[in-house]
Amino acid sequence: MHMDLNSAFATIEQQANPLLRGKPMVVAAYNSPGGCILAASIEAKRFGIKTGMRVGESKLLYRDLIVRTPDPAKYRAVHLMFRRILQDYSPNVTPKSIDEAVIDFAETLPLFHRSLPDIGQEIKKRFKKEIGEWIFCSIGIGPSRFLAKLAASMHKPDGLATIDHANILDAYAKAKLIDLHGINTRFQARLNAYGIFTPVEFLNASLEKLQKQVFRGILGHYWYTRLRGWEIDSVDFKRKSYGNSYALKIQTNDPAALAKLLMKLCEKTGRRLRGNRHCATGVHVGCLYTDFTYWHKGQKFPIPVYTTQEIYFRARKLLNLSGYKKKARELAVRVYDLTPNSDEQMQIFSSPTHRVSEAMDTVNDTYGEFSVGSALCMEMENTILDRIAFGGVRELEDGI
Repeated sequence: MHMDLNSAFATIEQQANPLLRGKPMVVAAYNSPGGCILAASIEAKRFGIKTGMRVGESKLLYRDLIVRTPDPAKYRAVHLMFRRILQDYSPNVTPKSIDEAVIDFAETLPLFHRSLPDIGQEIKKRFKKEIGEWIFCSIGIGPSRFLAKLAASMHKPDGLATIDHANILDAYAKAKLIDLHGINTRFQARLNAYGIFTPVEFLNASLEKLQKQVFRGILGHYWYTRLRGWEIDSVDFKRKSYGNSYALKIQTNDPAALAKLLMKLCEKTGRRLRGNRHCATGVHVGCLYTDFTYWHKGQKFPIPVYTTQEIYFRARKLLNLSGYKKKARELAVRVYDLTPNSDEQMQIFSSPTHRVSEAMDTVNDTYGEFSVGSALCMEMENTILDRIAFGGVRELEDGI
């Protein structure tokens, strides 16, 4: 079963504020003409307003559009609430993003003595009762994650559909290639080049054609089996890195200004690293410039990093290698090559130690982010704001 909250950020804002209900509204990164829309309400979508559009162009479609900026705490709270509901039906609940999750009923369905559509309807009712009456979700049911996700997209908003052996051809006949999860415009063009223009033609293509001509590798075999309902997407990969990035409001190549931003990114990265009891031996820094060229540098170190100061010291050395020749529009920090944290090897001149960093994290957990931190981060409360990345909920696992 694939569960997808409809217009998640927007409907959560409408649930929190009844005055917004039934009105075209969006959640945008910034409440300015150039702000990117992160979610459009069901009402706004009826005017053609979509995720990814700019606020300015959206108001050309609907002049009185209401714009709200993100409130990640609300969205995380709702995610955890619906996740707890789903776990009442199976321990095998896999979040796919902040507003999507997959439930595997393989081991638990016999406990309910009901069909999956009946359970789906019950979940919908529980969402409205336990989370909020304005929370809408679409549910898809299928023999695999791929087909369940396709089913969830068939009757939006607030739909419920099943794809099985009896109606799989009808489902493919009503869909476009781009509707299939995993098929982007590049793959669509590749399929078109070999005479495949619809999901039904994709299904009917031979294994040899997909493997030797279209995809030229094992990917062709994966698609051949995936389209027929076999489960090949239930692999959950372990985390390989922690990182944060920031799009600069004012582009600059001033080393002092970038140093402050770098420190805050290192602190956010370090908090997640320590929260999961990891160390890292690799540090990576990247800059996207105003001319859209990109510079990046990564390096592995013999002594693992754990504290914010250790991450910053190495990241700053890497950033200095850029030469600060161009103005940066985006700055990113990542630590990789993770290892479990162990008791630190005390060094005479190391400061702060692991225990000091953990104590600072505890203070920030209790009294709010950056209650205690580096002096470099002073007067930066409204810089590098809390955001939720699309396509994942790792920050919920991290507790940050």
